Amino acid sequence: MSTDSKKSPNKLIALEFKTSTFSVPVLMLLTDDLISIEQQLKEKVNQAPDFFKNSPLVLDLQNINKLSSIINISALVGIIRKAGLLTVGLRGGNVEQNKQASELLIPVYSALSGSVLAENKKEKKSSPTPESKVDEKAGVIITTLITQPIRSGQRIYAEGDLIILSQVSAGAEIIAEGNIHVYNTLRGRALAGVQGNEDARIFCFDLQAELISIAGNYKVSEDLDKSVRNKPVQIYLQNEALIIKDIVQPH
Repeated sequence: MSTDSKKSPNKLIALEFKTSTFSVPVLMLLTDDLISIEQQLKEKVNQAPDFFKNSPLVLDLQNINKLSSIINISALVGIIRKAGLLTVGLRGGNVEQNKQASELLIPVYSALSGSVLAENKKEKKSSPTPESKVDEKAGVIITTLITQPIRSGQRIYAEGDLIILSQVSAGAEIIAEGNIHVYNTLRGRALAGVQGNEDARIFCFDLQAELISIAGNYKVSEDLDKSVRNKPVQIYLQNEALIIKDIVQPH
């Protein structure tokens, strides 16, 4: 009997590789003092335990290596794991650090990576369905419009600006390479300028967000002053700090 005749005519497809894009926090170390790192990491995680719980992150060692510092990668990864975070990559390491990371089965990234984003075509959720305006000459999406509520657990990614006419629920995540406009209540997480666009802004009619971020600079709910909550605001980046200002509405 031939080999081909032994094959099942209805072979079960067990898996499939797909390209996708995920935003992963980068932990940039400024010192090799493990005690200080552990203490400050614990303080940061305690500000938003649900957000950071089992969150993946990439270690960035570029700054401490410029100072010729020596750091034990195994001990560092242990501190991060103790804080409830998962190390999924290392960048900016030297030969010895990269070797240690490899021994711990941690991928090593190029130091040139501005943010840990896969450089592949992005996969978007089918629900809710976004309506996109397309620049026909350039052939790229410039605006994504969503009229439906964004419910808890849903994740929306826009390659340009993102406009949402309904509310964004707690536990939802909206992400855009450009600006984000929410003409309703913004709960959940809003991340603008995720490909490094520091000029991106977030606008909303009612700020109640769990997290806001522009070009990787973020604030969690506990960092938001009471004076900016529950009102129309715009959020932008200035000197690597998030600025939240009231939107003056016409009478």
